[in-house]
This record gives sequence, C-alpha cells and structure tokens, in this order.
Amino acid sequence: MTAATAPLAGRLAPFYGNPMTPCRRRAVLLALLAAPLASCAPRAGTPPPPPLAREAFWANLRALCGQAFEGEIVASAPAGVDDDFAGRRMVMHVRECEDDVIRIPFHVGENRSRTWILTRTADGLRLKHDHRHEDGSPDEITMYGGDTAGPGTATVQEFPADRPTAAMLPAASTNVWTIELEPGLTYAYALRREGTERRFRAVFDLTRPVDPPPAPWGW
Repeated sequence: MTAATAPLAGRLAPFYGNPMTPCRRRAVLLALLAAPLASCAPRAGTPPPPPLAREAFWANLRALCGQAFEGEIVASAPAGVDDDFAGRRMVMHVRECEDDVIRIPFHVGENRSRTWILTRTADGLRLKHDHRHEDGSPDEITMYGGDTAGPGTATVQEFPADRPTAAMLPAASTNVWTIELEPGLTYAYALRREGTERRFRAVFDLTRPVDPPPAPWGW
C-alpha cells in the first residue's frame, strides 16, 4: 500500500475490512468518484436545460409535419385592427419540414397569401412572415420577423423584431411574436407591440386535424 492510498484505506477499513485488496480498493475509489456525478443528474420532471429546450420545441413542431389544424382569434386589440380575420375560417398547415426549416402556411378564408417560416440558426430560431400575391409574386411587405433572444422553453419561443423589420416597418420595431406549442393540445401564434395596446393571438386545436388546404400562393 502506498502512502497516497494508506489514509483512505484506513478510513474505509471499518466498512470493508482490513487489509484491502487492490481490486477492492479500485472499486471503492470508483464508487467515490461516481457519487458526485450522480448527484448532478437532472431530477425527473425538471424542464430540459437550454439549448435542449429549444431542440425539444423544434422536435415537437416537426412532429406536426403534414398536418393541418383549424383555429380562432382569442385576442385582438385595438378594436377593428384585425377585421380582415373576422368570421373567416383559419387553418394552419405544417406543410414542409426540412432539418433546419419549417414552412407553415396560414390560410384565412380563401386568402392563401401568408406563410410562417421558421429556421434553425447557429444562435437560435428565426421567424419570418412570407406574404405573396395570388400570382405568386412577393408582397411589398414581406419577410419581416425576428430571431429568438434567449433559449426559450420546450413549449414557448419568442421572436423580437429584427433590424430589417424595423427598417421596413418602423411601427413594428417593438413587435414580439410568440409561438406556443403544447404537444397534442394547442398551437398558438401571438403578437404584442411593446409600449402599445397592439395585441393579437390565435389558437389552433391540435386534437382535431383537418384536411390540408390547397397550396399557398406562389407554391
């Protein structure tokens, strides 16, 4: 027994007997080293740490690929600003899923001009709004949105307006878009404009898939 291991062996002798064989000594040392590591393991039921939370969100969204769902507006302010949506059937269609890009057309009645495009970047997630005319040409106001500023959670991701959006739409420079996904229950798309009363929120029922709608304009 070396001088380095003698004190430890002495302390363990009452539990394991004395003298300790080399094999038994190695087993004890490995057990002592493993104990702190085991204490660092996440507890059951705790939320995944970033960036695992973001990856879980992405995986849950991709799991909806090919499916379509009907929704409704549950919040809109100021009054009248979203009248174009009133009384019209709203359907989201998770139409295309690549490893790093998911395209979700958002149909309002017969209007098929809108597509949400989510992209996985090196720093997080990006949301853009692709708007097109019926002939497929881009709208004058299109591809606005933003990137996540934090890790978010497995069910909620927020997208503050980016600089190109602020340049294109100065009034929207404080926009924050939110996507909430409760697997098997609901998908929500929301907008708030910081410092104003502007609010929008639409919720889609994931428990009742509907027939996929026609392709969005330009596809």
